[in-house]
Amino acid sequence: MPIAYFLECTKDIKDLSFSFSNLLGAVYRKGNICFTGDGDSVISPVGNRITKFDLRKNKSETFPIEARLNLKCVALSPDGLTAILIDHAGDALLCSLTSKTVLHHLMLKGRVHAVKYSPDGKYIAVVKGRVVQVYLAPRSGRHNFNPLQLHRTYYGAYDDNTCVDWTSDSRFFAVGSKDMMTRVFAVGYTDCFLIQTFTGHKDRVVAVFFEENSLNFYSMSRRCDLVAWECNTNIEDVKDIDAAPKKNISTFIQPMETDDKPDEENMEQAQTEQSQKNKNFKITKRKFWFYNNSEVGMTAENTCADYHKKNRILVTGFSSGVFQIHEMPDFNLIHTLSISDQKIAAVTFNPSGDWIAFGCSGLGQLLVWEWQSECYVLKQQGHYNSMSCLDFSPDGQHIATGAEDGKVKLWNTSSGFCFVTFTEHTAGVTGVKFKHTGKVVVSSSLDGTVRAFDLNRYRNFRTFTSPRQAQFSSLAMDASGEIICASAQDTFEVFVWSMQTGRLLEVLSGHEGPVASITFSPTDAVLASVSWDKTLKIWDIFQRKGSRETLTLTTDGLAVSFRPDGKQLAVASLDFQVTFWDIKSASQVGSIEGRRDLSSGRRDTDFITAKRSATAKSFTTLCYSADGECILAAGRAQYVCIYHVKEQLLLKKFEITCNLSLDAMKEYLNRRKMTDFGSKALIDQETEEERGRAISLPGVKSGEMSSRTFKPEVNVPCVRFSPTGRQWAATTTEGLFLFSLDSSLTFDPYDLTLNITPELVIETLAKEDWSLALILSHRLNEKKFIQQVVESIPPDQIDVVVLSLSEVYVEKMLQFAASQLTDSPHLEFYLQWMEKLLMLHGPNLKMQTSSSHQAMLTTLQKALPVENRAWAGSKRRERKRTLEKDEADEGIAEIGSDSEDEQKQDSDNESEMSDTIITPLYK
Repeated sequence: MPIAYFLECTKDIKDLSFSFSNLLGAVYRKGNICFTGDGDSVISPVGNRITKFDLRKNKSETFPIEARLNLKCVALSPDGLTAILIDHAGDALLCSLTSKTVLHHLMLKGRVHAVKYSPDGKYIAVVKGRVVQVYLAPRSGRHNFNPLQLHRTYYGAYDDNTCVDWTSDSRFFAVGSKDMMTRVFAVGYTDCFLIQTFTGHKDRVVAVFFEENSLNFYSMSRRCDLVAWECNTNIEDVKDIDAAPKKNISTFIQPMETDDKPDEENMEQAQTEQSQKNKNFKITKRKFWFYNNSEVGMTAENTCADYHKKNRILVTGFSSGVFQIHEMPDFNLIHTLSISDQKIAAVTFNPSGDWIAFGCSGLGQLLVWEWQSECYVLKQQGHYNSMSCLDFSPDGQHIATGAEDGKVKLWNTSSGFCFVTFTEHTAGVTGVKFKHTGKVVVSSSLDGTVRAFDLNRYRNFRTFTSPRQAQFSSLAMDASGEIICASAQDTFEVFVWSMQTGRLLEVLSGHEGPVASITFSPTDAVLASVSWDKTLKIWDIFQRKGSRETLTLTTDGLAVSFRPDGKQLAVASLDFQVTFWDIKSASQVGSIEGRRDLSSGRRDTDFITAKRSATAKSFTTLCYSADGECILAAGRAQYVCIYHVKEQLLLKKFEITCNLSLDAMKEYLNRRKMTDFGSKALIDQETEEERGRAISLPGVKSGEMSSRTFKPEVNVPCVRFSPTGRQWAATTTEGLFLFSLDSSLTFDPYDLTLNITPELVIETLAKEDWSLALILSHRLNEKKFIQQVVESIPPDQIDVVVLSLSEVYVEKMLQFAASQLTDSPHLEFYLQWMEKLLMLHGPNLKMQTSSSHQAMLTTLQKALPVENRAWAGSKRRERKRTLEKDEADEGIAEIGSDSEDEQKQDSDNESEMSDTIITPLYK
């Protein structure tokens, strides 16, 4: 197809520059957790990405940085500008936390167990196998082509190293190993880089910590014992090892140019000689403490620990889900608490030592505990299994998700946090729907129930069941929210209930196969259902019994979706076809062939190629855009396709993830893993960190229950557009992905000429020509200039400026004010702008019913939190009191005061506003 024809067909299509914005539903997977330098945010590894949880602003943000595999180690620089991300294969990414981009990629060629920056930020210690590699960290004053330059490689361990810690002056570091020994090394040039080897444990060393400004350190093993090592020399008395001559470097120190491993016999002999030569380090005291295993269970093991050097507080996590806090060096127990029944995989202190972050990989939990007041600062948990369905609230502010673990969770799209979880279902959830009021969520499940949840009291107030037990595979709700329908995949029927009474109204039968999907028309009481019997049925719920139309499909139907105006229907079938049907004429008006668009990979257990395997896959979910011009389609692949309905063209493909830890991601298998007996991925290994998978039974898709572990397959079960039209979400194996239109990253001016420049905007603003400066800033369409102009306008000039704006700039100003309500501290100032814009230009906006205006108003409603509505309520009461006072002064009969309900509502609004800090621009 020529490019000119494609551009001509798509010239009127809205902006499709959707980009990844956030990841919900997954808060922690594996690896260590880090606090930022200010202690207000937590960095958590989520699959092959990292998520930042801001504990002060109550927001979460997933960075658009992806590793090749799942992350295992994360380290933040002391200045908080850069971070090191290392995956399971040993590939390291040097990332910038300010620009959220990858600066450098380094292949370490081995499995990394720990990584840590030195306190001064000059070095990075990487624990890889039996060696420790120290790299020179990138700094502003040092300009090298390779930002991660190898400083030295340190040997000495007989087994894999597990942990590392630096001294306060960054000249020494200690390393714990699986060989039950701890070794202290010197970083600079000296005649003895291996200071001492310490023994005394009977199991692998889990953690090692130095005291502040001291060479004394603690070492802990997996067997729940702790050893305190004291040095008779102060760290200030040790000579400057960086100034020592280089000629005394030991012969087995590996230089920067080579990574050859020395002979083990010569290494052991050299270590003994160097230890005898050293006179500065001697062990003078040993203390052994054993944890009381009766408190945490006899089978509990020490899995992780962290030590706050300034406060001298030690926290220890166990495999039974219990953690203990001790005061050092006397080892006084502060308290012992249990946070889950799964092992604690990671624990860390914030810089001030007030908060402790815990990560549980078994349940995907992330907790932040304030140990002094004994309360939670953050408590989040994602779905245990893959998500299966989602739905947006009418205002687009909340998302309801259901998963195979039988839970229904509600997420806030602005903050990214889950604020309520319903656990009444006993089997996997297959469908969720919001009522048009946004106060009720309905969900269907394979346990044979449909439940309605009240979002005011957070309880299950209605349960719908069928006369005979059935597994519900799909859910639908009419536009009024009074009729609930659910399809059964085993009885081939559709059940209809009344929301108000909870009674079963009708059982729609006629399909001869499992009903795959059902949906209600947004405008009429028309229900559409598709089934594996190759039919599409259109039901009239109120006027007549039975199906109104029966349409024949070419193959089995898998998904169905109505256009927002209710005049068109889209059906996805097993042969990669997406057909469009006109409701009034019951005729097909178009079709899309998506066979080559949904690219799929080859699983490790497949005996056929990816090309042959793709013939058995198809689209399983559909969703129209807010204006009905485009449609989203996805299936069992890592891509989501967006098509233009009228022209039947593929506009764009979005890649959900590039994580190779998931199955069916590669088109071709790695031949290095192929043997004469098959792929190595089929071997069920028994290693502790990474295990393979056994050959699963035929038809098993979510993991074989008899195998020790399973490798999840990439899948997109559901996609939905937001009512605002500027965002869409997809439930995947990795979590809930959000894609939105981020116009701040691109320069998109409006009606720009050569005369309009940033200098002209500043000059016009200096002349106090407020209206012209505002119009010029909007034509330039740069957020920082618009914000500077708007916040420079005095509040008493808002009326004059708003009156001079045309309809085009009124819509742009409303969108800008709505975006500032969630970010700017000047809440009252922007609320005054919105009030004047709606009061003066509201009638003109009300007469226009275009999709862009509807999306803008929905975005505006989403941006208004409860505090803003409370401010509006207080303003209404203030105006009413002013009116009453004026009428009383003029001798008019006094108007009655507010009713009791209004007074109660206003008092509630005022109490909500008392917790909100509003920073005015002008005093």
